[in-house]
Amino acid sequence: MRSRVRGKALLAYLVALLTVAPLLWLLLAAFRPESELYSATWPSSLTLDNVRYVLTEVPFLRYLANSAFVSAAVTAVALLLHSMAAYALARMHFRGRGIAFATIIATLLISLPVILVPLFLVVRTLGMVDTYAGLIVPGVFNAFGIFLLRQFYLGVPRELEDAAQLDGCGHWRTYWHVVLPLSRPMLAALAVLFFLTNWNSFLWPLVVAQDESLRVVQVGIASLQGQYASKQHYVIAAALVAAVPTVLVFLFGQRKLIDSLKTTGLK
Repeated sequence: MRSRVRGKALLAYLVALLTVAPLLWLLLAAFRPESELYSATWPSSLTLDNVRYVLTEVPFLRYLANSAFVSAAVTAVALLLHSMAAYALARMHFRGRGIAFATIIATLLISLPVILVPLFLVVRTLGMVDTYAGLIVPGVFNAFGIFLLRQFYLGVPRELEDAAQLDGCGHWRTYWHVVLPLSRPMLAALAVLFFLTNWNSFLWPLVVAQDESLRVVQVGIASLQGQYASKQHYVIAAALVAAVPTVLVFLFGQRKLIDSLKTTGLK
């Protein structure tokens, strides 16, 4: 029995090592000298020149700031609007509610490349090309977030809402003071998901923003691959810098998710 457990543990450690190995190589390669970039051995010395060059000689800090602003704005607006839509679909009775929900879910079957051209035409008509609004507004809608929150709200005990209505609360106050605080675990999970999705977005920012001052981090890394094709150590350093915020957001969001589960009060 012990040998079987040890074998499973060894297999788990092996799988974990294979999963983390590319990340470890990226971390090490970002600090290698250019001459030892593709060497399979431990580098003779580590240097900060690659990261320093990316942060000082390339407008990479601008790319990071653009990605952070767009991702944070999309996440904040999406969480508010999605929670309101999900609450209406879960708790309020109105004609066409089922059709509206089915239409929202149907959009999950449509990928971005399919609607890329008509979406760009709409954004151009509204005058949002080469603006932050063009980067933010199309990314707000996410059917998965509405679906997940609606399923969560269906599990909220109706006694809590009945008690709020007895105290004179309408739909808005019930949503804001009762339902929304109970949604913190789900909102924390969706916040991490939305932020990482928008941080890693590439196709839409590439299409809608031609102005270099609006370039996001993933488009910036792609442009570096063309400018520094013979100096891949700079591209690797840029990829490492771009990955740091995603790791921090994930770790912070994971902690907030656990804290929310402890204090949700939903049984």
